[in-house]
Amino acid sequence: MNKDYHISVMLNSSVDGLGIKPDGIYVDLTFGGGGHSQEILNRLGDKGRLLAFDQDKDTFKNKIQDSRFELVYGNFNFLKNYLKYHKAPLVDGILADLGVSSHHFNEEDRGFSFRYDAPLDMRMNQNGELSAKVVVNEYTEAQLLDVFWQYGEVKNARKLVDTIIRSRTEKKINTTLELTKVIESCARKHKEHKYFAQVFQAIRIEVNQELEVLKNMLLQTEKVIKPGGRLVVLTYHSLEDRLVKNYIKKGKFSGDVEKDFYGNFKRPFIEINRKVIVPTEQELEENVRSRSAKLRIAERVEN
Repeated sequence: MNKDYHISVMLNSSVDGLGIKPDGIYVDLTFGGGGHSQEILNRLGDKGRLLAFDQDKDTFKNKIQDSRFELVYGNFNFLKNYLKYHKAPLVDGILADLGVSSHHFNEEDRGFSFRYDAPLDMRMNQNGELSAKVVVNEYTEAQLLDVFWQYGEVKNARKLVDTIIRSRTEKKINTTLELTKVIESCARKHKEHKYFAQVFQAIRIEVNQELEVLKNMLLQTEKVIKPGGRLVVLTYHSLEDRLVKNYIKKGKFSGDVEKDFYGNFKRPFIEINRKVIVPTEQELEENVRSRSAKLRIAERVEN
């Protein structure tokens, strides 16, 4: 585990939620610094198996040397196919920590943070074609409004978009510092950092298609987790948490839960924790970035 790369949020609570069987097969969908993976391995027996995913090649420097462990370079958008390819079509549990790692925010040249002057990038997968620079400089007015309304919940999105378009017409916006200077006038005085965080979050979600990928992944979990197996998800903002909450409660992302002919609920999972789990005071002291984390645990039911 590489604590310099990332401190795992709610480590014990989330791994406890998997209800690990020593000889089970488990999946860590967001390997990062390897903290959750290492803790899962600590609880597995000799016949247990763990597959971890990450689409950022930087994480491979943290790979754990263990015969029970396999690190897959890929996006969990293709979860079912990857598991089938790696001869694990059905698993006993899946853990997904949806947070952006400290490494990404601290790596100046990746462009995830407004604290540094860096190229407008924000790609988790550095082979991806869509970057923050493309979003900021090439998206239409309607597209930008959609991004900032939906993903950043920016209240003055129209003013923000008008400001960006006016500026980019004169000169392309190439760096994070250039962007913050352009949009500074849109932020309330003394609230600039909060505003920048909303804007950068919205762009990052769009660049990495985070919500669509999350939906696809959740729908695949019901096909690959065995009955009695667990789904454990850590979210960090309301957009993610709403999707996870609705999926676990209803088996869908909006609308009411469906019922069968006899009036029984038709949903692939049942909640283990009806009330969302949040970090303890001690965890908040150790890792300030855990402050917005929410943990949800569900168990796969028989079809």
